[in-house]
Amino acid sequence: MKKTQVMRAVVLGVVTRLSARAITRLIWSARHNRLSALWAVTLVALTLPWLWGGLFGAPWQGSTAVGNRQSCTVERIYDGDTITAVCNGQRVRVRLYCIDAPEMDQEPWGRLSRDYLRRITPRDITIATHDRDRYGRVIGELFDGERSLNLALVEAGEAVVYPRYCNERRYSVAERQARQAGQGVWAEPGLQQRPWQWR
Repeated sequence: MKKTQVMRAVVLGVVTRLSARAITRLIWSARHNRLSALWAVTLVALTLPWLWGGLFGAPWQGSTAVGNRQSCTVERIYDGDTITAVCNGQRVRVRLYCIDAPEMDQEPWGRLSRDYLRRITPRDITIATHDRDRYGRVIGELFDGERSLNLALVEAGEAVVYPRYCNERRYSVAERQARQAGQGVWAEPGLQQRPWQWR
């Protein structure tokens, strides 16, 4: 069991005990105060799904809840954070979750990022869908077995964490290590470290 899961289990135990007492008191007083009962139900409804997902989520998906996972074949890698894959006979454009890679016009960083993704990506991958963006692309995490290719890009310094769309600790830790080692985009300062600003 991971440290995060143990912490969530402890929190769940404490919240359950506190909630049970609080709910009992609130239900007892609900005859006179319906607002208290409403707050108790709201607390339980908001807390339990978060704790449940952390305790029983798939071990390799980190702290993020994901939708469907499917086996796909890579058709094309455009740059360091966008690919096209064929999944169940359908062509799917995928924007890599949690990261931002230098644009192709940001030479040589964009080309290096794309080439690195091409080197580490096998033909057959698993895509874990997180969402869809405003362009209809799947926001996905690519896996080779249990290895996250999105995370591998950040570890190598070939992509950075996209802070607006990512708050996962595993990504920020990987970026900090790549920065300290001066790998990839961290070799020298510039907007290749903040592609969202360069655009």
